Amino acid sequence: MTKHHSGSSMHRVPSSGAVEHGYPSGHLGHLTEHEEQALVDFKTLLEEKGLYKPGHPPSHDDPTLLRFLRARKFVPEDAYAQFSETEKFRSANEIEVLYDTIDIDSFEASRKLYPRFTGRRDKRGIPIYVFQIKHLDSHKVAEYEKSTETTYSRAKTDGKTPAKLLRLFALYENLTRFVQPLSSECVDRPYPETPITLSTNIVDISHVTLRMFWNLKAHMQAASQLATAHYPETLDRIFIIGAPMFFSTVWGWIKRWFDPVTVSKIFILSDHDVLPVLTSFMDIKDIPKQYGGELEWNFFDEPAWDDETKRICQWENGYTTFPVGPLYWQPIDDGKRLECIAVGTKGGKDRRERVCTITRAYPPKSTADTLVSSASQTDDVTEAESFVTPNEKPIVNGEVPTANIAALTIADGDQ
Repeated sequence: MTKHHSGSSMHRVPSSGAVEHGYPSGHLGHLTEHEEQALVDFKTLLEEKGLYKPGHPPSHDDPTLLRFLRARKFVPEDAYAQFSETEKFRSANEIEVLYDTIDIDSFEASRKLYPRFTGRRDKRGIPIYVFQIKHLDSHKVAEYEKSTETTYSRAKTDGKTPAKLLRLFALYENLTRFVQPLSSECVDRPYPETPITLSTNIVDISHVTLRMFWNLKAHMQAASQLATAHYPETLDRIFIIGAPMFFSTVWGWIKRWFDPVTVSKIFILSDHDVLPVLTSFMDIKDIPKQYGGELEWNFFDEPAWDDETKRICQWENGYTTFPVGPLYWQPIDDGKRLECIAVGTKGGKDRRERVCTITRAYPPKSTADTLVSSASQTDDVTEAESFVTPNEKPIVNGEVPTANIAALTIADGDQ
């Protein structure tokens, strides 16, 4: 039962209600019979439309296709509509060329205005991002947006999409082509055979004024709309911390900036709830010190890579860590290994260097093997268990996993 907090529009909701497809439900290796068939039908439909080519490797991997299916409740026709629009957009704006040739300094400047990867993962193996809002005053945002007007890559555009959004695309490419594949190869997690296609976000809104919120409206809306339209199902949860006293009052109009699915994944944590809630999802060693954890990491720092990441990477060409700028993984040795390629441009010169390789613990299987694996694993995961982390109890009858988790819903009375 949803309970109202006195004097505010905030409600208590179960975690499972906020995340429709709790990991690993609906993900590769944990598909129901209906979902397996939807994936097969989706591939057939895309192939008929010329948007998918099977092979080894195929034009699009199963985890990517499943993101679109989960976003559209496993209705292949609906997923096709969104997927085709995304492919048209990517082609019109040459997104792969953009990521390959973006100026490295421009890429790094964009990272300062959006969530940053900490280099750590939660208890399920999902990468943890942190977004601090307090430094985004109107002058810095305006200065950044003006800087995006100059040429920073060799990609052609559709002439309609603002340059600032195209730079944001580069950051989402980094999430889906570098961070998530890297997280997928880390096996110190439950369901290590299941690829990671999500992210966990801590959003710090401490020291943010009402005027700053209003001035950031377009900035935040653009990021949310972009993810919803072209990078669906890449967000698991958003934990908002440091909320000022007035936040519950203005939430009614702030939440209208975002789509309902994004809103349903947002949890507002009071000061005394931050550490208890975060530690139910993350090990304390992976939580930054400013939020009560043990991790020496500040917002503008580079990722603080965990031990598992260091273990699996075999460095090459003089590298001992990942460099700044755009990076992505691509299969080698018939898919048995992955190589990390550093790209982008510096001073007008292309960068294309192998940084490291990873020997895959679970090389890709054939479609038939994948579906057999899906069926066998799904039988072992109950609906309640699909929402829990290793140290959580299953969510039953609408209970929350942590006693004091204050979240937001979109109750009819608040619309």
